[in-house]
Amino acid sequence: MVGNPNSGKSSLFNALTGLNQKVGNFPGVTVDKKTGTALLDDDITSTIIDLPGTYSLYPRRDDEWVAYKVLMHADEHINPEIILLIADASNLKRNLLFCSQVIDLKYPVVIALTMMDIARKKGIEIDVAGLSTELGVPVIPVNPRKTKGISQLKKILAQTAKQKQPAQKRDFINNHALASNAIEKVKNIMPGISDYEGIHYLINHENFGLPHTINEVIEQTEIDNNFNPSKTQAEEIVQRYQRIKQVMHQNVVEPDPLQRKLFTEKLDNLLLHRIWGYAILLVVLFFLFQSIFWLAQYPMNGIDWSFSQLSGWLNNVLPTSWWSDLLVNGLIAGLNGILVFVPQIMILFGLITLLEDTGYMARISFLSDKLMRKVGLNGKSVMPMISGFACAVPAIMSTRNIENKKERLLTILVTPLMSCSARLPVYTILIALVIPNKYYIGFLSLQGLVMMALYLLGTVMALIVSYIFKFVINLKEKSYFILELPVYRSPRWKNIGITMIEKAKIFVTDAGRVIILISLLLWFLSNYGPSGKMNAVNEKYTALKQQIVSPQRAALIEKQYKSEKLQNSFAGILGKTIEPVIKPLGYDWKIGIALITSFAAREVFIGTMATLYSVEDKDNSTLQQKMQSAVKDDGTKVYTLPAALSLMVFYVFAMQCMSTLAVVRRETRTWKWPVAQFIYMTGLAYLMSLLVFHIF
Repeated sequence: MVGNPNSGKSSLFNALTGLNQKVGNFPGVTVDKKTGTALLDDDITSTIIDLPGTYSLYPRRDDEWVAYKVLMHADEHINPEIILLIADASNLKRNLLFCSQVIDLKYPVVIALTMMDIARKKGIEIDVAGLSTELGVPVIPVNPRKTKGISQLKKILAQTAKQKQPAQKRDFINNHALASNAIEKVKNIMPGISDYEGIHYLINHENFGLPHTINEVIEQTEIDNNFNPSKTQAEEIVQRYQRIKQVMHQNVVEPDPLQRKLFTEKLDNLLLHRIWGYAILLVVLFFLFQSIFWLAQYPMNGIDWSFSQLSGWLNNVLPTSWWSDLLVNGLIAGLNGILVFVPQIMILFGLITLLEDTGYMARISFLSDKLMRKVGLNGKSVMPMISGFACAVPAIMSTRNIENKKERLLTILVTPLMSCSARLPVYTILIALVIPNKYYIGFLSLQGLVMMALYLLGTVMALIVSYIFKFVINLKEKSYFILELPVYRSPRWKNIGITMIEKAKIFVTDAGRVIILISLLLWFLSNYGPSGKMNAVNEKYTALKQQIVSPQRAALIEKQYKSEKLQNSFAGILGKTIEPVIKPLGYDWKIGIALITSFAAREVFIGTMATLYSVEDKDNSTLQQKMQSAVKDDGTKVYTLPAALSLMVFYVFAMQCMSTLAVVRRETRTWKWPVAQFIYMTGLAYLMSLLVFHIF
């Protein structure tokens, strides 16, 4: 599957394969190969590979090179037998450029014509049969959103697979005349290629992984025939558009451009206004973060209460032993730390998907371009950065659609500063501990405002860091920002629902596995320690328990025993070792343990706290209540306003995620940048947390 960005390719891929793949209504959503299977008829099962969107066979971005190499047989892993070409009926002239280029590669091609409903709204009428005759390939109108035309498309694909629809024999334009002698020589070197492939071998042969001797021969052919790549490309594009104009004239009826102004254009006059556009954007973001608290507080409280009741009931019915302690204070406490934040994560992803699906996310890129350029980025950097609110890993991978190498690198380096969904549980519980649940003007939540401030803090710091790094990174390359603005559409509620459920599953399974494993490991480290120290604690409190005279005194000694046992465990020794480093930030040794364990994944902070406080205090109160009553060795509260704000700021800036570092290494192909990223983010987190603690 190939086609222009935002032509409905990913939607059609989902309709054909039945996969619940992410579909966003903005360019660049597909940044890698995606594979699925589809039953075309009773005899044929096909493997469908969804290639990244591209506007032509002259690639500039990394994701365009992926598609280009597959089409040019330069990808050793994929040898396509049929090309399913997706074309947007509402932008047919632009789409036909890429269509004509692929047709001239002499693959068996089937064209799926999408966005027919939008074309009709624009007053565009297309003679589909005439268009198919002119192009020499089957053209099938489809509507993936409503699964219309899918069965007919499968039928034509099956016929093509059975070679009832052969590849087009005639060229769309006279490619041979563009460089006849050079093309003939290349075809002698590479037998079986088409005239148009010959042009591409002359232009890009060094990128196809050919043997050195063949590259040298093609280079010499260019020299001998005075082959000019830029001139040839320009002539080709001009000729293609001349032919496309003829095809459009014969088969497409378009209204006068001034005759009708679409709803999308009218709405853009407001949403992209130089003043009101930015005001509306801030309002949208404000409601996004307010909604996370408004909508999630009731299910979160319900889950938290249910787990506290379950823990209390299990403590009462199970015998006192190591395995019951592991179950209640290791496994159950870890599960609580995962599931309690599922409602917020579902709401965050649901709202982000809503913005993508309606077409507003692309407008955010357009609005942000002017600001982004001042700090060394461009408008295309906004999409990965906003995606970073969900997760930095796919966000960093999506930077492949940024053509400029320096802007792409800067975007990769600052995207982890955007507060991802893994930080959300940390923010939520700390805000609930120290920020009153107040409302202003009846609906403005103070906790929601603090949450928004944390997200804005990360965003502002990302811009500042990018501005500094643009002077440090010495890459000079001209930058362009070309973005297609999709039409506004009503959201697909089914798609939003599927996304919310899928993201909840991913959080529970992927993050959950890590949290549970670390919770169980922490339970062990918190219950066991060096035999000498643990024996001394046991002997001390065995003697004290024999002197007990009242129930109150017994409860106090039991609490002191658990606290001292925890401090002398392996976990306690680790926390006490790093405590001098983190004490200036207002943290105690338990927070220190959480900082270490949450490097695996930021959300592990909650699981760590749940395990540590459950080991120390085995009552049926909620984690928030346990943290609220936590005190240091000197009797002062652990989670004061300065300490909690300092900890929130630390998590805004710190690189607490191994997966992010791994994907930065993969995308930059060096350890230099992930190491630099880890050092600058950790240093920034420490200094800013220190500053916040002492200010407050």
